[in-house]
Amino acid sequence: MIDDIKRTLWSAADKLRANMDAAEYKHLVLGLIFLKYISDAFAARQAELRARFADKNDDFHFPGASEEDLTAELEDRDYYTAANTFWVPEAARWESLRAAAKQPDIGKRIDDALTAIEAENPKLKGILDKRYGRAQLPDGKLGELVDLVSTIGFGSDANAARDILGQVYEYFLGQFASAEGKKGGQFYTPASIVKTLVAVLAPHKGQVYDPCCGSGGMFVQSEKFIEAHGGKIGDVSIYGQESNPTTWRLAAMNLAIRGIDFNLGKEPADTFTRNQHPDLRADFVLANPPFNISDWWHGSLEGDARWEYGDPPHGNANYAWLQHMLYHLKPTGRAGIVLANGSMSSSQNNEGVIRAAMVDADVVEVMVALPGQLFFNTQIPACLWFLARQKKRKGEVLFIDARKLGKMISRVQAELDDVAIARISETVAAWRGEVEDGASIMEYEDVAGFCRSVPQTEIAQHGHVLTPGRYVGAEAVEDDDEAFAEKMQKLTEKLGEQLAKGAELDALIRQKLRGLGYEF
Repeated sequence: MIDDIKRTLWSAADKLRANMDAAEYKHLVLGLIFLKYISDAFAARQAELRARFADKNDDFHFPGASEEDLTAELEDRDYYTAANTFWVPEAARWESLRAAAKQPDIGKRIDDALTAIEAENPKLKGILDKRYGRAQLPDGKLGELVDLVSTIGFGSDANAARDILGQVYEYFLGQFASAEGKKGGQFYTPASIVKTLVAVLAPHKGQVYDPCCGSGGMFVQSEKFIEAHGGKIGDVSIYGQESNPTTWRLAAMNLAIRGIDFNLGKEPADTFTRNQHPDLRADFVLANPPFNISDWWHGSLEGDARWEYGDPPHGNANYAWLQHMLYHLKPTGRAGIVLANGSMSSSQNNEGVIRAAMVDADVVEVMVALPGQLFFNTQIPACLWFLARQKKRKGEVLFIDARKLGKMISRVQAELDDVAIARISETVAAWRGEVEDGASIMEYEDVAGFCRSVPQTEIAQHGHVLTPGRYVGAEAVEDDDEAFAEKMQKLTEKLGEQLAKGAELDALIRQKLRGLGYEF
């Protein structure tokens, strides 16, 4: 069912976009999906209350009440907030909007509904994107979109509804990222990369921080991980920051629909110059900062306390991000960061000096080289840095070369599947000597061409370059015991056959062309 919903919505969204680009259109679609979900959740809670009021064996039983009294009682907002359900004013409920879908002022009605919902739910204040009244869509198209979103049924089971909504939301973010090209990656990190970060960091409980949180994918995946391992959704506290105002709203909506508590700061703001969580020291930091940004520097950052390992170059923020995240880690915390491959080896403008200082201070724990073509928006090869102030294996760095683990899911897109992610995370867990359910996950050993634990002294001999391919060696090739001379004889015979076949085909093509009157 969920796949049908996703396909139908995307196909219709593609049609309805008309002359509006995906960067603008996604807010209309995602905002309406959000509105439909909270309205459905409200209606489901109302139906549940009505049934309980009529049940003589229920504490909520409301004997002898007239329909008028019952209706008034059902409008008591405390019944909804107590169940962690957003209070939706009557004029903002989906059926009211659907009934007015063909009216010329439907855009203004939707904006008014969002304003009313914000006023009634302080957690959403300033978050909902009210742009429907000024949307540049042809007449009637917004009404068609309302009708289309009406076909999504979230049902009465709150957990199932949240799961359906989350999947639809995630799917749309991914589709819009692909449609937007370069800009899409500013708010969406492919799920397989997020899953890999989360699987390696294993954020069971505590404070989770993302200083460039985009649409909140790191947080959502952290919550999924916790639930999959028997924890509770409230076992982590979420802290994030995002500079793009529309993306900041997307993150808040993405978290709100899933019932995740969050603190994204008072406002969208630049992480370096207007840090929204200056005193935060987190248990886990997960981030996919924009690669190689050159216009990040501001004079106020001179001598900043975050630059513990050296002043980052003004023309590239990679080492500013790394140091910002280390600064916000608890002594026992861990960080996982996606960066461009150049960060592992660049020596320009102090980057090599900072990297050497970080390795020598023993805060670099694991380096992972990723396959190509994982991102929607860039073909720049990427890697994962894992940092820790108190490492399990002191004086060593684990290098993993996962470049061959990617699986193509389209002509231009690759991903790490669950098997690949498990191989990476289990290798790291074994190397750390971590235990699960009282038993070691597996014994760590170096695997040529894939992973190797390397002492700091050897890294220093390589100029503190952190590229896994430099350390893991070549994959062992199985020897089939066939003598070299015999193997070469077979191969040359095979090549001779293929060349002869090629010559035959070449002659046939020339003959056919000649028959058509073409000679060359």
